[in-house]
Amino acid sequence: MFNKDRWNEILEALNANKVRTFLTAFGVFWGITILVLLLALTNGLRNGVTADFGNFATNSMFMWTRGTSKPYKGLPKSRFFRYKTDDVAALREEFPELKYISPRNQLGGFQGANNVIRGTKTGAFEIYGDYPEFIKQKPMDILEGRFLSYSDINAKRKVCVIGPDVVAGLYDKNEEVIGSHIKINGVNFMVIGTFKMSNSQGDSEEEANTIFIPFTTFSLAFNYGDRVSWFALTAHDNFPITSVKERIFNLMRTRHTVHPEDERAIGHFDLSEEFGRINGLFDILSIVGYFVGILILASGVIGINNIMLIVVKERTKEIGVRRALGATPWAIKGQILQESLILTILSGMVGVAFAAFVIWGMNSILDSVGPVDNFANPSVSMQVVFVALTILILAGVLAGLIPANRATKMKPVDALRIE
Repeated sequence: MFNKDRWNEILEALNANKVRTFLTAFGVFWGITILVLLLALTNGLRNGVTADFGNFATNSMFMWTRGTSKPYKGLPKSRFFRYKTDDVAALREEFPELKYISPRNQLGGFQGANNVIRGTKTGAFEIYGDYPEFIKQKPMDILEGRFLSYSDINAKRKVCVIGPDVVAGLYDKNEEVIGSHIKINGVNFMVIGTFKMSNSQGDSEEEANTIFIPFTTFSLAFNYGDRVSWFALTAHDNFPITSVKERIFNLMRTRHTVHPEDERAIGHFDLSEEFGRINGLFDILSIVGYFVGILILASGVIGINNIMLIVVKERTKEIGVRRALGATPWAIKGQILQESLILTILSGMVGVAFAAFVIWGMNSILDSVGPVDNFANPSVSMQVVFVALTILILAGVLAGLIPANRATKMKPVDALRIE
């Protein structure tokens, strides 16, 4: 229940020595500010580093072939082999855990020789033969038209989807792109869509210079036959790709007559594992942030504890009078604890507000200067705010507990004798 007299007493006690109250509150203010800012900066680093994964589905793995390191069944060491299109069916049959299986082929490169012509304009671009699932593995924004479809795959259509730098290099401004034709290594393709990668922080220049064509058309047009250069594999969310990759490797070794213990023959990049390592690192940094922030906050709490001990000593006679007039020990203890809580929570909430202002300022600067390597959108969740409030309440109780107990242990007669 609201007690006006008690609140007036608390305000009088806090205003009795404004400089002392301010310096005491500043310790809590600074501790909670540092705590929130450390967590926001950690999240900014996490957001910036994880953005380098380019929005690729993180429960994914790339798999390609390399030279063998061991002879096997009469086949020599250092033998090269290739994946085949029938490996796709084998993977689907053996691994229901896999959500997307994307065989991929690649031709040329934006830093290589010119391989694309449109009229009098030419350019060197990355040409990929892909399946429609790839857009779900590496999300991209379709600016015009559409992405590849299974009707394109089945009909082996000579169609393509092109990136923004391909448009800039081969087309005049405001020129119609959809429905036009480009020539890739002497083969005509109709443009059915344009794209840009979704919030990619990777090699954006290379991605903008990319052209996607149907995998089957790629194999036919460029004489790849049934060859597959590499796979992009994505598992269902409840099946980490890391837990099934060794079984996948074993299947591929068996199908391509590779020694069961030849670990070099199959190259891979486990995006899920790398993503997990990075998240683990930033989880540790978050714990360090909490630890450092709480240590700084603890120094402020100790300061409040000491000040409340001084306040109790200064008000010893007042406490004795109140006890003599019938005030219960819990009433005395409650007032001391309430004073401690008010001082702690008020200074802490000002610290949270100040930290929020600093975070807003950092985001405004980032918005104005553009993307910064390995740092983006520093922020904290409401969960962190609730944790901070919980810490503040506990800190306020702890700061006032010893002084409150000391106040209630004094006998009224002894308290009244103190000058």
